[in-house]
Amino acid sequence: MLQTLKVGVFRSVYRFSARRAWHAPDVHSSPGALELPTTAGPLRGHLYRGAHAGERPMVIYFHGGGWVIGDLQTHHAYCQALCDASGATVLAVDYRLAPEHRFPTAQDDCLAAAQAIFEGLADFGPSNGGVVLAGDSAGGHLSLCTALAAGNDLRQAIKGLLLTYPVVDHYTRPSPSYVDCAKGQTLTSDIMRWFWDSYLGDQDPESEETQRAFPIRSAALATLPPAILCTAGRDPLRDEGMAIADAMRDAGVAVEQEHYPDSEHNFACTMGPTEDYKAWLRRCADWIAQR
Repeated sequence: MLQTLKVGVFRSVYRFSARRAWHAPDVHSSPGALELPTTAGPLRGHLYRGAHAGERPMVIYFHGGGWVIGDLQTHHAYCQALCDASGATVLAVDYRLAPEHRFPTAQDDCLAAAQAIFEGLADFGPSNGGVVLAGDSAGGHLSLCTALAAGNDLRQAIKGLLLTYPVVDHYTRPSPSYVDCAKGQTLTSDIMRWFWDSYLGDQDPESEETQRAFPIRSAALATLPPAILCTAGRDPLRDEGMAIADAMRDAGVAVEQEHYPDSEHNFACTMGPTEDYKAWLRRCADWIAQR
């Protein structure tokens, strides 16, 4: 009962704060709503049509929120901004959330959605035939997991990964920023631990069955496409974001990286148009145009 109440409060607060920061309209009254028929069942999505879509890859966007509290509304303004800045068409995916749907549901949903979008790419309007997997925080995690699990045809179509302060490992293997940034910003270390507990439930983070939830532990990093990644200075996930960038480079993956030392987690997607947000959006737009 307490868990259900906590989840409901966090979701409401996150949705309200994102709409207030962006003055965002209701996503459900905006054109672009669709349903994806996937092997995981029907999943909702929202399509943002880009002005230069024929020259760009399709951007498949997985929202953040710790696998628990994000949705199409919390990232509506950001997805529209990314579409406008890059000229690419963006398709945001509404994967199922924990704790109602624990690991590996979100990962399975995102892989199924990416496969369905790839197979029906022409149905969503023009593109250059490729896709970019993008996401923030838990969405960055899901982008990595999707790329690592993709079959050959989908893997070849993925032209890049756009990773905004991604989650890559469990809190039982904490990086120094879990201590340095434990408190004092919106995402605290305690909240991040609660997200992981809500997502994994009672599953052991060291068991063989859960290892695909931790991209940095993968032996297949060399199969990943080029990536652009950012980290924030005041973020419990700061150091693991830097660690996955280094690990991908060591595996031979081309990684472009930006660090915003004065910003905190969520600066890029749900806190409104700060100067660091604008700088990261420009970098992402330019990078997408090169895919």
